[in-house]
Order: sequence, then C-alpha cells, then structure tokens
Amino acid sequence: MSKDTVIVTIKGVMPTTNGCAIFIGDNLKTFLIYVDPAVGSAIQMCLAGIKKDRPMTHDLIGSILLGLEAKIEHVLINDTKNGTYYARITLSMSNELGRKIVEIDARPSDSMVLALQLKRKIYVSRKVYENEEDRTEILQRVLKQQSEQSEEDAD
Repeated sequence: MSKDTVIVTIKGVMPTTNGCAIFIGDNLKTFLIYVDPAVGSAIQMCLAGIKKDRPMTHDLIGSILLGLEAKIEHVLINDTKNGTYYARITLSMSNELGRKIVEIDARPSDSMVLALQLKRKIYVSRKVYENEEDRTEILQRVLKQQSEQSEEDAD
C-alpha cells in the first residue's frame, strides 16, 4: 500500500447497548467503529480463536473465495461520511488467462471479520485515520475492566 494508508489491527471489542464498539488502530492511535451485535460477536470469536459448530455467513464467503481460488489481498477502510464508514476489499484471482484484481465495496465490519479469518491486513486511509479522535485511553480502561471481570469470574 501507499503512504496514504495506515496498517491497523483490531485492539479490542466492547459490547454496547446496540451492538459492539470495535477499537482499531496502530501504536499511535486507536479509534472506534460501531458494528451490529452479530458482527461484533464474529469479530470476538475470530480474535479468541473460537471455532463455530456451523459456518456463519463470513465463513461461507471465505469458503466460496477458496473454492473459486480467489484471495483477499487486503481490506481498506477508505472513507467516512456522517458517522458511517466505508471499506473496500481487494480480491485477486489467477488462472490460465492471467491475473485479475477486483475491488469490492463492503461494510468495514464484514471486511474486518474476513480479514481476521483469512489473516489479511487491514488498512485505513490516512484521511480517515487523521480525522478520527484518539480513543487509546478509553481502550485501556475497557481492557482493564475486562481483565478485572475475568479475574472475578475465575474466583
């Protein structure tokens, strides 16, 4: 990718009243994207390495790509408008006719699940990255609370 993007990782997931807050960022900054409960759960399961009994929609998409010998190259969260984030999934496919690269418009939440499942990089455009408020302090508080809750549950 270019200088116009930043590689990010998913740093944490916090359930909210209406879904989940996904903390994403790098070593310098963390910001939030809110997702629906089902996708939040899928992200948590991917991060925890939990295997599902039956394939979910994201698993199905990954299996279809595998069957077609297509590969997700990366995910790019490329824009935000009125609090809504936009993403692009870059796919590649090679066969006897050559190599084809396709960009697909997708929700960042779905894109993040696929990137996690298939171990692909997640990028954010520098424009989006720079316009987001740093939420690193909030993430640290959430992780501390989750750790304390886990310790209490273990007792």
